[in-house]
Amino acid sequence: MEWFTAPEYWLSRLVFQRTLALVYLAAFLGAALQFRALIGERGMLPVPEYVRYVPFRRAPSLFQLRYSDRLFATCAWAGAALSAALAAGAADEVPLGAAMAMWAALWAAYLSIVNVGQTWYAFGWESLLLEAGFLAVFLGNDRVGPPVLVLWLLRWVVFRVEFGAGLIKMRGDACWRKLTCLYYHHETQPMPGPLSWFFHRLPRPLHRVECAANHVTQLAVPVLLFTPQPVASVAAGIIAVTQLWLVLSGNFAWLNWVTIALALSAVDVTAFGGPSRAQPAAPLWYVVLVCAVAALVLFLSRGPVLNMVSRRQVMNRSFDPLHLVNSYGAFGTVGRIRDEVVVEGTLAASPRRDGGEWREYDFKGKPGDVRRMPRQYAPYHLRLDWLMWFAALNPGYARDWFGPFVTRLLENDRDTLRLLRRNPFPDAPPLFVRARLYRYRFTGLRELRSTGAWWHRTLLREFMPPTRLAAERGAGEEGGAGAEGEEARRGRAGG
Repeated sequence: MEWFTAPEYWLSRLVFQRTLALVYLAAFLGAALQFRALIGERGMLPVPEYVRYVPFRRAPSLFQLRYSDRLFATCAWAGAALSAALAAGAADEVPLGAAMAMWAALWAAYLSIVNVGQTWYAFGWESLLLEAGFLAVFLGNDRVGPPVLVLWLLRWVVFRVEFGAGLIKMRGDACWRKLTCLYYHHETQPMPGPLSWFFHRLPRPLHRVECAANHVTQLAVPVLLFTPQPVASVAAGIIAVTQLWLVLSGNFAWLNWVTIALALSAVDVTAFGGPSRAQPAAPLWYVVLVCAVAALVLFLSRGPVLNMVSRRQVMNRSFDPLHLVNSYGAFGTVGRIRDEVVVEGTLAASPRRDGGEWREYDFKGKPGDVRRMPRQYAPYHLRLDWLMWFAALNPGYARDWFGPFVTRLLENDRDTLRLLRRNPFPDAPPLFVRARLYRYRFTGLRELRSTGAWWHRTLLREFMPPTRLAAERGAGEEGGAGAEGEEARRGRAGG
């Protein structure tokens, strides 16, 4: 069955699978290190409460059958270990069926996490990792040539990622059509990186060139993935280089790295004089299975295709509970200003009357201290930091978790504090916690040199009034609603 495999893509498969395994490793490590505070038994949005009202058919997961923090930690750390083994090439040292089982176990474990992760896992790159991970199961190992059908399905994924993102931009914010979105984006993106200040300070004509190049890369280049070689390889290279530009300019978890891996799967090194490698013929059972999977993916693609051609296109939507075929997109709207929620605590018993000494909680990734240069965290995903960005956009996004977050700060909860860069109350928990909304902007070069500050911030208003634990609040004491009260639950601005 010579038509079934493409041995010349052996190196592309190796690069794709090893890169994907490293992304899986980052994802499982993030889950293992952050889950207790976010979705654990005592987390802000506990899994046991979620699975009580969400049936298995809507969110298939191992944790629908049984949940404990120990089981979740075992799943996450086992996923990290298996990811590391696959990144080191373990799948190429075992029979084809065993290699497929390893990739399938990785996919099923991460699906189980995503499907109970709730708002903490409601990001497009979760579905992208699962979709790419599902196809990796059927890409085989070094004991068989890469299946042509799966190689084409990988191109289909990267096409939807890029083309969907291009369409949502052209249909969304007018600044994309005017080529002005990058006047703002590097400053207002969810989590700037160490080079974002420099990208923001590029000349405006260059920002317009960036926008135009983005449209070409997302709307024209992906079509070339389906053309003969070496054109398809050149198109894949352009997409990969563009994604590396995004890696340098911000923190977008593993979105860029999975897209790079998917794009590189379309590269044929033999078209540029690279080596080929003879590989054994595919067994019949494998051929039948791959053909069935290809048919399933094409059938499930009808939803994402209809979404792409629709004027009401939506970004980052899963059309099935297994996240097999999804729609993608990013930044259909670009903010012109940056607001940040700053959370503070005090040991003062009556902060409104005597002012009190308010100490600020520092987050690892999101802007806080104006003198702290933004850090690079991607592909590691700081989930709390990202949700804080959404909370500043609209307090409704924080309705379910902000109150529990404040409660845990008032308790000096160890797992929650591990999500932060610094705990300003190492000896005793604060009596009150409040949140205030600030307007942030990047400083200019002269201001940076004179003050050492990367950001300038201005207080806008109260986001949440001083709040204390309800059990400790006596009759007639100040503090508005308790930490579990309506104000804290909603995280809405005071006044």
